[in-house]
Amino acid sequence: MNRQTLVLTFVVLALISAAAGLLGHAKAHQQLGEPGVKTRPLPNRKNLEILLPETTPGYTSEILTNSEQVLTILPADSSFRVRLYRADDGFFSQVSVVLMGSDRSSIHKPQICLTGQGWAIDNHFSDVETIPMSRPVTYDLPVNKLIATKQVTTPDGQVQTARGLYVYWFVDADRCTANSWEWMTWWVPRDLLLNGILERWAYISYFCACAPGQEAETYERMKKLIAATVPEFQLVPRAAK
Repeated sequence: MNRQTLVLTFVVLALISAAAGLLGHAKAHQQLGEPGVKTRPLPNRKNLEILLPETTPGYTSEILTNSEQVLTILPADSSFRVRLYRADDGFFSQVSVVLMGSDRSSIHKPQICLTGQGWAIDNHFSDVETIPMSRPVTYDLPVNKLIATKQVTTPDGQVQTARGLYVYWFVDADRCTANSWEWMTWWVPRDLLLNGILERWAYISYFCACAPGQEAETYERMKKLIAATVPEFQLVPRAAK
């Protein structure tokens, strides 16, 4: 190993050490940012109650029992809410919000959940899209759209093919994005180093199942439901004062 290589190695190690020291100092003195979704405190708990709308025109809704297994996997100060919206004609969508606390590991790749439930994701039909929104201001909401397939057994014992549409994105107090790498790898460490604030990101998802061939129609209904419900609980973007 020549002198130039030794110097470069020393510089790289010093930079790594300095970055680790800065991150460690920032983490030790960090403040937790405000969430980008509506919440309220829960008595004697670190978690928050996520306030998904109870009613929306044309739909009834109910809170689905939070899986005890999911709650034990998530860090102690994570918050989690699932609500099912059902239309009069039988169309339904499950809406989920996971809000991180001081540990961002509470938000993980949705592919893990889908494949764990037996869904095979069709990457050919999955894409990043935008959904037009008119409230509280006019904007395009960036979302990931996953389409998956699963074999299900009907009550009479027949095996049928089902298609699942999974639409998700991420939001903090000021920003929303469909890119998990962007907020995890760039925005979180940047905000922590510059401002000493660990932004509290939320992972929002909508899921619908349908028969093969009905994906486009189902997605159009999902977009309308998203446009109607998201402004009721997502705080970003904010209306002009």
